[in-house]
Amino acid sequence: MSTPDYIPVNDWIAHHARFSPGGAAMHDLASNRHFTYAEMHERVDLAAKYLRDGLGIGEEDRVAVLCHNDTDMFEIQFACRRLGAIFLPLNWRLAVPELEYICKDAAPKVLMYGTELTEEAVEIQRLSEVPAIASLNNGGDSDYEAGLAAAAGAGVAPVVAPPRQLTDIWTLMYTSGTTGRPKGAKITYQMAVFNSIQCVMTTQITCNSNNLVFLPIFHTGGLNVYGNPMFHTGGCNIVLRTFEPDYFLALLSDKKLNITHALGVPTNYLMMAQVPGFADADLSHIVCLGVGGAAAPLSLIEDFGEKGINLQQGWGMTETGPLGLMLSGDQAISRVGSSGLPPLYVKLRIVDEDENDVVQGETGEMLIKGPVVTPGYWNREAEHDDFFTADGWFRTGDAARQDEDGYYYIVDRTKDMFISGGENVYPVEVENVIFQLDGVLENAVIGIPDEKWGEVGRACVVLKPGANLDEAAVIEHCDTQLARFKVPKQVRFMDELPHNATGKVLKHELPRD
Repeated sequence: MSTPDYIPVNDWIAHHARFSPGGAAMHDLASNRHFTYAEMHERVDLAAKYLRDGLGIGEEDRVAVLCHNDTDMFEIQFACRRLGAIFLPLNWRLAVPELEYICKDAAPKVLMYGTELTEEAVEIQRLSEVPAIASLNNGGDSDYEAGLAAAAGAGVAPVVAPPRQLTDIWTLMYTSGTTGRPKGAKITYQMAVFNSIQCVMTTQITCNSNNLVFLPIFHTGGLNVYGNPMFHTGGCNIVLRTFEPDYFLALLSDKKLNITHALGVPTNYLMMAQVPGFADADLSHIVCLGVGGAAAPLSLIEDFGEKGINLQQGWGMTETGPLGLMLSGDQAISRVGSSGLPPLYVKLRIVDEDENDVVQGETGEMLIKGPVVTPGYWNREAEHDDFFTADGWFRTGDAARQDEDGYYYIVDRTKDMFISGGENVYPVEVENVIFQLDGVLENAVIGIPDEKWGEVGRACVVLKPGANLDEAAVIEHCDTQLARFKVPKQVRFMDELPHNATGKVLKHELPRD
């Protein structure tokens, strides 16, 4: 699906500053800063002048930002729009050599960094030879605040935004790189606009909505679900610097904040459900709690359902805007395990190894097409055919199936599947069965080498406090629910599972010896 380039790429913040200047735009919880759309518009204007005059940023220059969640990051993103520059949020969880690689690949003209990451930023600049560096400090003394103050001076030339096409790049977002070097997904204005429209359509976002941004803004879940859709619509983003389950529950329960929307991964909600005050917390004002990154277990959906909250399961990738599937709230229980249906502007196929459509009900790789899909990766143009089919379908790398009603189920990442005795085993299916056991807080299943079967399953399990489960009980339960080749042969109990910055389990870091 293509979209005419003549549709203007309008400035969302400038629009709302004219239409509803007093409307709440951002609330930074760490510094307790509040901004209306008029105030945000002014700061974005000053940020654009600072980037242009103070740091020499022009069209298509990359602006790297290494910082914990902060409303300043949103300002810089929209300042890049006004200059025609490209926003490059960096994953602060990565090691310096990994960030060095990204900066050498993307070649930003400036590295802006939170003062909490000063040491890392200085080293990255040295190794990557980034021309300029500038500090952020969550509203405190910093190069950024000094730059905004200087930009407010008399005689500073106004910023004249260059015309932008929908296919122009707004953001470079590097994937996690767990299977190799990170790749910079090109996020276009078209992707941001259509993703915003589809989030509004599927999650009831309005100009009166309040979204809690707690996934990292360097990740598509923090930036684009539901951060940018909230700005597109004229709602407010409440920015949380770091996730703590007790504080998270307190924020969601706060009637004055009136949080209506948030997106997390199952781990976030599993941890919050263990907080002593969860059972009595009043969450009746919440419109949508989205869950992605992995399938939410039935027990978790039921826990929230008892409180009148339907966790809305979705699926997406950095490369898909990200919203590619969404399950409506009223289907949360009846379609448990499903990631839902494609939004209006998304097309999906499930294909076999020869890229022929599979029979409905069979498992294959899911392909996606539409205006929310990336045009490709930065500096990977020669590898375009590795990621896209000849007729333009993006290969997601996710194994999926459709039920008889057309609902999609993400079976697993194709790379996480293992083969035991010649049979394909998708760990998510086994994990969902283990979640049925009382006392299981988290679990992840991986394949490990086996002389007889090639590979067998190992379940890595984290128990809730006071739980009394042993290996035999887990294996016995699986044996009653699964085919024998799917039953894990080992159970490893752990204090915690390794997670990335968004809460996803890092299966490649689980013990295999």
